[in-house]
Amino acid sequence: MKKTIVRSVSTAALLSTVFAGSAYASSYTVQKGDTLSKIASKYQTTVPQIKNLNGLTTDMIYVNQTLKVTDEPIQPEVTAPAPAPTSTSDYVVKNGDYLGKIAKEFSTTVAELKSLNGLNSDRIYIGQTLKVSVVVTTPVTPPPVETPTTPPADTSATAVYTVVNGDTLSKIGLQYKMSVQELKNLNNLSSDRIYIGQKLSVTAQAVVTPPPPTTPVAPPVNPVQTSDYIVKSGDTLGSISQQYKMTLQELMGINGLNSHMIYVGQVLKVVGEAEVVTPPTGEFATAFVNAAQSVMGIPYAWGGSSLNGFDCSGFIYYAANLAGKKMGRYSAEGYYSRTFYVDQPQPGDLVFFENTYKKGISHVGIYIGANQFIHADEKKGVSIANLSNPYYTAHFDGFKRFY
Repeated sequence: MKKTIVRSVSTAALLSTVFAGSAYASSYTVQKGDTLSKIASKYQTTVPQIKNLNGLTTDMIYVNQTLKVTDEPIQPEVTAPAPAPTSTSDYVVKNGDYLGKIAKEFSTTVAELKSLNGLNSDRIYIGQTLKVSVVVTTPVTPPPVETPTTPPADTSATAVYTVVNGDTLSKIGLQYKMSVQELKNLNNLSSDRIYIGQKLSVTAQAVVTPPPPTTPVAPPVNPVQTSDYIVKSGDTLGSISQQYKMTLQELMGINGLNSHMIYVGQVLKVVGEAEVVTPPTGEFATAFVNAAQSVMGIPYAWGGSSLNGFDCSGFIYYAANLAGKKMGRYSAEGYYSRTFYVDQPQPGDLVFFENTYKKGISHVGIYIGANQFIHADEKKGVSIANLSNPYYTAHFDGFKRFY
């Protein structure tokens, strides 16, 4: 009698054969407070496995980093919904913005923002135009209405509308009995952003609401008075708009600019009088340096901004207020966004460093001349350092001055 040999096949081996080639890696976006150990526990895996999946050589991770956390297969018949179609729109960086904040606002990631804009660092500046992804929604066609309808108005005739301060596409649409989508289609707009002075095509007549009989008619507004401003070395559209209390869009609109590029000697139209800017030298600069030197030797304290101890930004806050410049308590990044770059530093200017204990702007001191600056050092407390030190040379970002 021949013996029949039955070979047993494990369920795991069978599944491995059935789904061969269908394995994929699930992704996880790192949140604040995450560690590799915490993520491994959450996804019932191990730290070495996560490091191996992502090619990591250390346990260091950062917020918004995308990690592969598992390579288990999924059923081939389960099909993920097709991603919504996207397009790009322009976004102008505002005071206080950073890549993480912008990514959250547009439901994307820092990595996608950097890839879309060709950025190789997290540094951005006020007035910079970034490409952002926006979801393209497909309008739903309403069912046919069975009740008799009024014949549509003739929309073949169009007029030109000039955008004024406070306008939005929705507001203009209400005024001309148009939807936002109709306005965007008529003007070939890919986003809802408009600017003062922009010419838009509109259809039909504007809806005019007559004023109450008892309300007097307001006199016509006088045209806005402009003056000429000559671009100087170190100027940017952002710094000029802040100096004259204008928005970046207003400054670009009044000068017919379609980019942020300006050059020394260029004449720009501006509105109003310039805001008084703290001079690079003089009473404040001298008082600022003297205030900084008066607290030499005070120990370092994380988050400290008093004589009990300072961190780098708390030291700037204390010295500036002692010198008579009343301002809030900000981080090094906060002071970075409230200053403008200078090519020829003077005593009293700020000097910024990046990628010290974290990515981006992370340390600040006060320049005192002769390639030296005073700052709150973690080991020495408030002390003087030299910019020729290899560590500071490697992390140096630039000199900036308070607006």
